[in-house]
Amino acid sequence: MTATAAPPEAAAPAEPPVHKASLKKRLVPYWLLLPGILWLLVFFVLPMIYQASTSVQTGSLEEGFQVTWHFQTYWDALTEYYPQFLRSLLYAGTATALCLLLGYPLAYLIAFKAGRWRNLLLVLVIAPFFTSFLIRTLAWKTILADGGPVVGALNAVGFLDVTSWLGMTEGDRVLATPLAVVCGLTYNFLPFMILPLYTSLERIDTRLHEAAGDLYAAPATVFRKVTFPLSMPGVVSGTLLTFIPASGDYVNAELLGSTDTRMIGNVIQSQYLRILDYPTAAALSFILMAIVLIMVTIYIRRAGTEDLV
Repeated sequence: MTATAAPPEAAAPAEPPVHKASLKKRLVPYWLLLPGILWLLVFFVLPMIYQASTSVQTGSLEEGFQVTWHFQTYWDALTEYYPQFLRSLLYAGTATALCLLLGYPLAYLIAFKAGRWRNLLLVLVIAPFFTSFLIRTLAWKTILADGGPVVGALNAVGFLDVTSWLGMTEGDRVLATPLAVVCGLTYNFLPFMILPLYTSLERIDTRLHEAAGDLYAAPATVFRKVTFPLSMPGVVSGTLLTFIPASGDYVNAELLGSTDTRMIGNVIQSQYLRILDYPTAAALSFILMAIVLIMVTIYIRRAGTEDLV
């Protein structure tokens, strides 16, 4: 009697081959992100690291600067120039509030009422970008010139009396005053407020307005309960895009203000190009960045929305 042969073991299933085409397809997004990542590394991260090292250096331009981990520079810069920090935040906050008050009605008009004129109005909003930032600011020196029609009209209606009492102007003069700097900031950064607001408002379904009207809601109630809450992403984006660059601006204060209206950007520019105190300039830059970052974080949390336009 012959022994029966054991049945052959079943062969293990072969692993499916890796499809190179599928692998390449998964890597495409990373290759597309690579130029942007390299750009950020070269033009953002590396300069930040260099500035961080500069802020803890000591020495002079003639003798050279050396990293000595002198963190006292931060405290000295903050205690010496805190008035300029406060002034910058005050001017930027005032300009941001004015941009919101002026920009929201215009964005609402373009989004819901402009009709066939919508594209033309959008072009007019971005028209200031067709000229240099410097030229736009210099134009305000002519607009607010002493004895000019604008200053004469403001003086005739008693507006300058109020602003003088608030400390924003000096008598009949507007140039070289805080009001002139705020006007320049408001004008130059107004498009950064209008465009996010328009984008957010344009996304709102107008049927929601109709539904609110069918429920006998007054127009003011519709705006307060429907329109404004749904436009909050645009409000947050616009205020951030206005406040952040305005707080570090120095051109408007340099051309439209005086030594009494200097912002922290003017101090940093002076430290870099005139006094040549690079550690103090770098420390001031990091302090400003930290203050703005803290304020922005608190603002976004309090605003209750992270869905930015």
